[in-house]
Amino acid sequence: MAINKVMVIGAGQMGAGIAQVCAQSGYEVILNDVSEEALEKGTKGIEKQLARSVAKERITENEKKETLSRLSTSTQLEDAGSCDMVIEAVVENMDVKTKVFGDLDTIAPAHAILASNTSSLPITEIAAATNRPDQVIGMHFMNPVPVMKLVEIIRGLQTSEETYKVVEDMAVQLSKTPVEVKDFPGFVSNRILMPMINEAIFAVYEGVASPEDIDTVMKLGTNHPMGPLTLADFIGLDTCLYIMEVLHDGFGDSKYRPCPLLRKYVKAGWLGKKSGRGFYQYQ
Repeated sequence: MAINKVMVIGAGQMGAGIAQVCAQSGYEVILNDVSEEALEKGTKGIEKQLARSVAKERITENEKKETLSRLSTSTQLEDAGSCDMVIEAVVENMDVKTKVFGDLDTIAPAHAILASNTSSLPITEIAAATNRPDQVIGMHFMNPVPVMKLVEIIRGLQTSEETYKVVEDMAVQLSKTPVEVKDFPGFVSNRILMPMINEAIFAVYEGVASPEDIDTVMKLGTNHPMGPLTLADFIGLDTCLYIMEVLHDGFGDSKYRPCPLLRKYVKAGWLGKKSGRGFYQYQ
């Protein structure tokens, strides 16, 4: 099956990034969101990223214009009716995602593949909200999408071999490196990353060292490009907490219990960079 037209649902940082790389790779793209404000912010972000690439001579001005010409916006989910593939990048909440997929199942063409950018939720459960579970798959991009090369491709229990192959080929077309992952909580990246971040938060909670010193240890001692607490602020502490809860619920293992300090920060509204304060303060 050929994919020519793609809808990306959710114009936040992840959705806008996915829309950008799809448009740059020659696909016709509809960026969808219920909020006009989010769409405007998302498209301005894409334009800014492309302008930066032109300035750094990674792409030409003409390539930038061609990319933007392939990109349109929509607030109506019904516009998925003309798409070969839909990539969902909405809030990391199972109820929200299953509602979106249930609606898409009645709107998207029979041949269309429905993919989720979920970072931790089970694809099998999302697929069960549709009458085409064999055409539902996980496509977990890394942040920031235009820069990071990895895409975790997650097979649900019902995902067909044909669907997997089409999505794998598309990931390559997007200049990404696809990795096949089974449908387990947190997949691979977050199953390993989030407990490390959570343990760094425990080290702060227990007074082992300051956030700055913990990050320095991990950067200079283990060659991480960014310390775990800086990374947590960048991801969003609410997102980190949610993924830890998914791991804890999914495996029932106490090693995945979220640190009480993480819960306290989220309750205080200290969500990291996006709120202006997390383990560090931001202007």
